[in-house]
Order: sequence, then structure tokens, then C-alpha cells
Amino acid sequence: MARKMVLAALFIALGVVTAHIVYIPVGVSRCFPVQHAINVLAGVLLGPAWSVGTAFGISLLRNLLGTGSLLAFPGSMCGALLAGLLYARSKNTYWAAGGELFGTGILGALLAFPLANFILGQSVLAWFFIFPFVLSSAGGCIIALGILKAGILQKK
Repeated sequence: MARKMVLAALFIALGVVTAHIVYIPVGVSRCFPVQHAINVLAGVLLGPAWSVGTAFGISLLRNLLGTGSLLAFPGSMCGALLAGLLYARSKNTYWAAGGELFGTGILGALLAFPLANFILGQSVLAWFFIFPFVLSSAGGCIIALGILKAGILQKK
């Protein structure tokens, strides 16, 4: 339990600190490949509940610090949940990455639509966020798979 808390805190710190450096602005959203890498890593190393908590913590702090948008919540949390669930069932890191890609790129993007339209007051089409979310998520998945395959972080 303590190991998971420390690793989650490190992931949150990494996600918040790197938000100032690496992001891709797309309309009212800020696509953040490091977030997606963290989602896969947390899903594999911590499990579904902890990965969702980590994604929520990063999104919350980024919003409080002005480096994120409300659209970070559905994208990151859906991706983290699916990454964790698919890894828990399959024990396959590629499935975890696929869960992140689908969870953020498709589900998160579609959930971002009502947030953008009704809360942020931005008129966008329902599929407006899919391409940038998939692109950002794919970059993060590649980073995470590289880290996991290199054995830099290992599940204990």
C-alpha cells in the first residue's frame, strides 16, 4: 500500500511538473502525451483504481495551477481506467496501451464534447477532439511501452 501511494505521488508530481513543458494546444484543450504515458504506467504498476486516482490528481492540480483544462478529466480518467482494467485482465502491456488509446482517444474525446459545448461554451463538433486525443494518447503509449519494455520500471 505504501509503495503504491509513493509511486502514485511520484506520477502525479511528474505529470504536474511536465505539464509546463510538453503539451499540444488544440482549441480549448491541451493534449499532454506525458499524461497518457503515466496512465499506462499507473495502470500496469498500480492497477485500475490507483491509475484513475493518479489521473484525477494530475488533472486537478493542472487545473488549479492553470496548466490544464476541464477536458483533462474525462480524457485522462477514461484512459487510465481502461489501461488498468485491461492490464489486470490480460497481464499484457500492449492491451494496457490499447485501453489508454481507446479510453482517452475515443471515449474521453466524446465525453469532452459536452464539456466543451455546455460548460466551456465552445461550439465544436462531437468528433473534434478524437484526432488530437488519439494522437496525443498514441505518443504517450509509445513512451510508456518503451519504458516498460526497457525494464526501467517494474511491477513488484
